[in-house]
Amino acid sequence: MDNESQVDENAGVREELARLRLEHQDLDAAVLALQSLARPDQLQVARLKKRKLVLRDQIAKLENRLTPDLIA
Repeated sequence: MDNESQVDENAGVREELARLRLEHQDLDAAVLALQSLARPDQLQVARLKKRKLVLRDQIAKLENRLTPDLIA
């Protein structure tokens, strides 16, 4: 892969990372808002938390793509 296409790919990965991190933050805020209610919908809270975990895994995978493999 040439350097220019690698740079383009890294830029796309960074954009996707930013989008996923923002969605993760939004979900975190939604979970906190639901939990602050007198009678929070526990099923909805669980669904949001599960989605947050999926996003965290996706974020980790993308971060690993940006980190060069170093042989110790």
